[in-house]
Formats: sequence, structure tokens, C-alpha cells
Amino acid sequence: MKKEDEKVGSWLWCKSDDTVYEAAKQMAQNNIGSLVVIKPGDEHMIAGIVTERDCLQKVIAKDKSFKNTKVGEIMTNQNKVVTVASDTNVYQAMRLMSENHIRHVPVIDGRIVGMISMVDVVQAVVDQQRGEMNKLKDFIKGDYY
Repeated sequence: MKKEDEKVGSWLWCKSDDTVYEAAKQMAQNNIGSLVVIKPGDEHMIAGIVTERDCLQKVIAKDKSFKNTKVGEIMTNQNKVVTVASDTNVYQAMRLMSENHIRHVPVIDGRIVGMISMVDVVQAVVDQQRGEMNKLKDFIKGDYY
């Protein structure tokens, strides 16, 4: 858990009937690259995921209107969304992301509890390796017990 002081909230999701404009604005304001898409009226039912790349490839590249296109038209549907549980090992998450060529993965424990990005995974690995290096340095200096 890296973002422990952040609560799961509206910064993490949008509704399938929101406009792409609203979703893109929310991503920009919160400095995030994707949103979990929920079904209108049910914050616990995931409909899919929408990413910055979806906005670029499925709206801009196809000359559609950000303000008239609904998120549900461009999102990756629920049945294709790769998810992890909160107890998933960081290396398992990294493998899933790499194998599926994705940069964002919703964390689901029966309901949405968070989102991890490739940046989060890389940072976790770097932190772990930094800790191991410090232990090795302490061992070499004779300070390790």
C-alpha cells in the first residue's frame, strides 16, 4: 500500500454516461492517467476502465467531440479489464501489466479499493531494492544484526 493517506473516492472513478470531456478533465485535475468506470447508480459495479490513451486514440484520432462522446463508448469493458486484489504481490502485478501491455490496474476486493499504475509498481520495486542495498551495506560494515 503506497497511497495510504489517499481515500478511494471520486478522483478514482467516473460513470459510463459521463462525457469524455468530464473524465479527461478529472484525470488532468488529479494528475492520473485512468479512471475506473462504474455503472450509473451503482458505485460498486465496475463497467470498465478509461485511460488517457483511450481519449487520444478513440476520440481525438477519430475526430469525435470530447463533449458529446460518452465514456461508455470508448472505455475498455469490464470483461476485458485486468484487475488485482489488494494482497497481490507487486511482482505479480508487474507481470500482469507487462504481459497485457497496460499501465493501470484497478484493485478490487469485491468492490473498487484503489488503482495502481506502472509508476507505483516501479517505485515499490525501487524502494525494496534500496532497502536490500542498505542491509547489504550495513552487513559489510559490520552493523547488521
